[in-house]
Amino acid sequence: MQRRTALKTLTGTALTLPALTNSFASSMTSSESTAPLLKGRINHAVCRWCYSKIPLDDLCKAAKDMGIVGIDLTGPKEWPTLKKYGLTCSMPQGAGKGILEGFNDLKLHDELVASYEAIFPQLKEAGLKSVICFSGNRRGMSDEQGMENCAVGLKRLMSSAEKHGVTMIMELLNSKVDHKDYMCDHSAWGVELCKKVGSENFKLLYDIYHMQIMEGDIIRTIRNNYQYFGHYHTGGNPGRNEIDETQELYYPAIMKAIVDTGYKGFVAQEFIPKRDPLTSLKESIAICDV
Repeated sequence: MQRRTALKTLTGTALTLPALTNSFASSMTSSESTAPLLKGRINHAVCRWCYSKIPLDDLCKAAKDMGIVGIDLTGPKEWPTLKKYGLTCSMPQGAGKGILEGFNDLKLHDELVASYEAIFPQLKEAGLKSVICFSGNRRGMSDEQGMENCAVGLKRLMSSAEKHGVTMIMELLNSKVDHKDYMCDHSAWGVELCKKVGSENFKLLYDIYHMQIMEGDIIRTIRNNYQYFGHYHTGGNPGRNEIDETQELYYPAIMKAIVDTGYKGFVAQEFIPKRDPLTSLKESIAICDV
């Protein structure tokens, strides 16, 4: 499954999940459901596209009951629904041209700049502080040239981002399995780009699943580069499924490393459930609540 498919519509509706179970249906009507007592050291969130088969209202209700405070990768039309349930959009989308076409292409800069400048006021009005962006694919371009191009385009937006109190967050994705040819595929490349842009309003989305595939050494990378990471995503490897004992990453230790850096942002679950989706989501929150 590819998230790029979901991002084409900027609302994440194209992926399929297992059919909702009777237990899910009953949980939606239960009046006894209450949010669990969480430790409060992690701001838990969930990515909308992984649960696209569940109506947004129902996902919001379930998320609220689990102690989740935000839903990632939703656009302006969905933000009022989140607000209705006391949730926030923890990683907004709605600008740019998706994963494949990004800031490494100089020919796209005018269009990209206009797109992000249009959404900045909407983000500010909604009380949101970030927005996702992408490097784009290499298409034969060197990483060095791509970095220079990205820096040129992003610098054009920094004064406006700062004015609106918005941080642009570029996602690190793997180019080995899921996003062939994607340029921002190593944390070192992304960190160097942050240094070139030179603004606190540009950071990276450190996706643990993707970076485990590309480079591993997750905890050391977080400890050494946390100042450049503005958001985190989870996912089990291999397979991008549940983050439990069926995969190779030990998330309690990773979450503790994140907390120990002083991070106050969101950690969003971004895995494809193989079992009942809401049961798996609830289990993932318990695993990550350190």
